[in-house]
Parts: sequence; C-alpha cells; structure tokens
Amino acid sequence: MRAPFLGSRSFMTWHRIPWAPLLASALTFTACTSSSSGTTETPDASVSEPDASTSVEWDGGYVPLEEKGNTWPDAGPFAACSFTVNTGDPCPEDFNVFDLSACNRESLANANTDGLFMLTTRTNQSPPAFSSITLRLGSDGGTQYLNNNPITEQASDGNARLYGTRLLMPNGRVLRTMLATCEAPQAPEFTGCYAACNINGKVSTLRTFKSQRPTTWRAGEAEASGLGLVSERLVDIGLPVDIYVTKNHAYVVSITGTLIGKGAGGLTVFDVSDKSAPKKVKTIQLETDNYWNGVWAKGDALYVASADRGVLVFDITQPADPQLVRNLPGGNTDVHTVFVDGDRLYAAAINESVILFDITNPLHPLELNRYSPDGALPHDMFAIGDRLYVSAMLSGFIVADVRNPHDIRTLGQYTYAPPQYAHHNAVGTFGGRTIAFEGGEGPGEHLRVLDITDPAHIVKIGEFQLRPEISIHNMLLVGKKLYVAWYQEGVRVLDVSNPTKPTQVAHYNTYRETEADTGYHYVGAIGIRVPGDGFIYVVDTWRGLLILREQ
Repeated sequence: MRAPFLGSRSFMTWHRIPWAPLLASALTFTACTSSSSGTTETPDASVSEPDASTSVEWDGGYVPLEEKGNTWPDAGPFAACSFTVNTGDPCPEDFNVFDLSACNRESLANANTDGLFMLTTRTNQSPPAFSSITLRLGSDGGTQYLNNNPITEQASDGNARLYGTRLLMPNGRVLRTMLATCEAPQAPEFTGCYAACNINGKVSTLRTFKSQRPTTWRAGEAEASGLGLVSERLVDIGLPVDIYVTKNHAYVVSITGTLIGKGAGGLTVFDVSDKSAPKKVKTIQLETDNYWNGVWAKGDALYVASADRGVLVFDITQPADPQLVRNLPGGNTDVHTVFVDGDRLYAAAINESVILFDITNPLHPLELNRYSPDGALPHDMFAIGDRLYVSAMLSGFIVADVRNPHDIRTLGQYTYAPPQYAHHNAVGTFGGRTIAFEGGEGPGEHLRVLDITDPAHIVKIGEFQLRPEISIHNMLLVGKKLYVAWYQEGVRVLDVSNPTKPTQVAHYNTYRETEADTGYHYVGAIGIRVPGDGFIYVVDTWRGLLILREQ
C-alpha cells in the first residue's frame, strides 16, 4: 500500500506510472498469544488459518467471467465542446485550443463554482479510454488547483470558465494543462473539455469530461450503516497511510505531504487501551528519512517500510517507546510495504523485488532471498504457508511457491488489459477452493475475485465496484468478511461467503472535504486493521486514526 506522492518525490516515484495505489487472509482465532516480553498480545486477525466458519456454505461452483479490463459505462462524449488542434500539434499559448460554439453555456449559470470536483475524462478514440483528474475551485480568493497543480491562468466566455496550469520541470521545460467548462445539463454538475501538453511542447491529451463531487456520499446513503465511530484522533505529522495494532498500541506511519500542506512523515504511537479515548504517546521522525509507508509487527519487533532505508526495525518491548535498532537490507533501498507470515518477513522493494527475511529472532531479521518474476515490480504482497501472492502493478497478480526460499518458483499469473494496476490482495479458502480478492488502483479499477486453486489456470469468478472514479486502497479478509479501505468511499464491509457475489453489509463514510485538500485524488480511507479485539482501526489521510465498531 504505497500512498501518493505528496512531497519531494514525484507521483511517478510513488506508483511508477502517471496515474497511480492490508494485507489479509481468512482467519480463525480463539486465544491470545504472548510476546517475548511476556505482554499479552492480541493475534493479528488478518494473518491466521484459512476457511473460517460461516453460516452460508458456498459449494465451490461458479460460471467463469470474461475479463473486460477496467470498463466504464459509455454513452459517448461527455460534452459538446471540441478542439481546434490535434494530438501532436504545437501546444497553443492561450485557450484557443477549445471550441465552445456547440455548448449551452447559459446552463452554466447554475453550475458549481466552489469546491472539490473529480472529473471523469473520456477520449474520442475507439474504443474510448477513461481516466480521472481533480479540480478544486474556490470563491474565497485562495489558490485553486487542477490535478493538484495551482491554477495560474483563468478566463471566461459567457458563463463558461477556462482554467490553466503551467508546471516548470527540472529541465526548464513547461508542462501545460487547460480546461474549459461547456454546459451543466444536470446542474450543479458540469461538463467540458480538457487538454494537456507534454514537455516537448506538443499537445498530448484531448478529452471531454463530466464533474462529480467525491465528497457527496453515494446516492441514498447515510453517513454509516452497520458501523459506528468509537473515537477519532488527528495524526499531525505528514500524511497518515498505514497502521498496525498490537500490545494495546496503534502504530500509524505517515509519508511526506508538503505539496498539500502536510509536513514530513514518520511514526505516531497511540495508546488504545481505552478505545473511546486513544492517547498519543510518542512521535518519531528522522531528518533525512521520513517517507514511511507500511508497518507490521511480530513480538517485540515493529517493521516499518521506508522509502529511503529499506525496512526499519524498532524494538517495542516498551510499546509506548519504540527504539530504532537497525535498518535492512542496508543502503538506500526503497521498500514499499511489509508483510509478516509466521517466521517470514516479506518486504516489497518497489523498483526491484520482494525481499524475504527469516524472523525467527524478530529483532534480528536475516535476509534469505529476493524474488522478482520476469522483471515484474512488486507493489504489495500477501503470504500464507508456502505461497506468496504478489500484486505486481503493471504485471498483474502473481502466485509463487516459497516453500524453499532459496528456490522460489512462479506458479501462475493473472493479467488484464491496460491500464492495469494490481495494487493489493487477500487470499482465503472457500468451498474447498483457494480464492484471491484482487484490488486494483486507478481509473476504473475495482475488486476482482479469482479462483487460484490451480495457479497455472486462474479464473475470474466475481467482481464488485462502487463509483468507477474511486478505487480501492487496502483490504483485509477476516473470516468471510472483506474489510476495504476505499479512499473517498470510506470503509466498506463485504460479505464474501459466496465469493462469486460479494455483498456489501456495512459502511462508514470517512471522507470529508477540507480546506487543506488541494484536490488530490488518492485521499480518504487508506489503511485498515482488524486485530480481533472487536474493533476496526482505520487510517484516513485527513482525519487520522478512526476506531470503528460493528453494530
């Protein structure tokens, strides 16, 4: 689960592609375990034995589903505006790129001109391609943003409004984006045209768009159903992205977020003995190492994924006072996520491989091997027993045999038509079959349910999607429920007793538009943990730590 670029690192650095992204398993648990310090520790409910009991027994039957990629409902161009240039033409220096003559500009008198908007864009090619960009407008005289960049140019044509940005690149060239509103057939939402130019000064993107307010809950939804808020605590360093709960303490890691009004990241520790009143007990930041994206624990060891120094190992013998003891594997390895299964620690080095460690002695991990199938770049992973399941971004979902860590073998792979971004997964046993829940991140991505019983012949058997503009971040499979941190959709709980038909049974809308929000797409509910103590711990990028309880 890497969080978005929000500081000195580029968005490309985060997800390694321009459009950008906890790990879980089925479980059964019946008792507490003890750490090496003698402290009673609640087992992590996201890592345990598969095939938990359920009142609805799936017989394992299904009809294979065709993989259609990240399709969107398509009713043609979103707006009547057009363009006076073609892709590849020289980038114009003004807004003459747009032809608004066919627009009903009078209807824009009732359009929204203040707030955060998510714009779904569509090309006019066949078949069309879809994506999402963001627009923040304000009537208070403050900075406005298009795709997270300050709007530096504005104009009007009747009721139509035109906006532009110019972004100076390190090589001295300028990236330019432009947008024009066209009409408001369903005011206050509006439609229009969008254009972008590349660093070579050529037109690279021409699309129509329609607006949507991501802060508006889904039609007919209440703030919550089946989930109640127990407490909420702000995380005041960086942009919080992930959480681990152990020893009655919640460990929240943050990334740097200077671009959207957040500072350097680090680690925030909360004492959650009283769920209704968590207490912040410690904050840890390092001057040159502050982009911490993933976190996990075993016994007295806390593992933090650092973009600068690999895996940071903290001693949490005193849970309120973590002490940094080492970093692995050394050097400046960019580790994206971490995952623990038994005596194995897996670390996704984002531009390299999955690194395997022996953590029989949790505070002294020993590197075993590195796995990078056919050059695939790992984003996140899930492991149980002798199987490793890798979400490998553009390379899809990969299954590997790690029984012998010195001889790792790829068993199968599932890919789909680009733009593909395999981001996160959870695996369990249902009806005697091994089932993977694969979550993509980016435009049109959604939940795919895969039968991976035979890894060499993976079959899609189910899927689930909310608004196509908003994608999943993290998920946890606990028994026959899938808990999903779904960005602006908040927390969603799905009944997957019958994995061919995931059904939503509870939700909590965490996302709220804030004055500090510049319109970045990948914000909202981002990290989630269900440690088996009767509570759900959620990280929201703006609200911080939220503790929920099922009702």
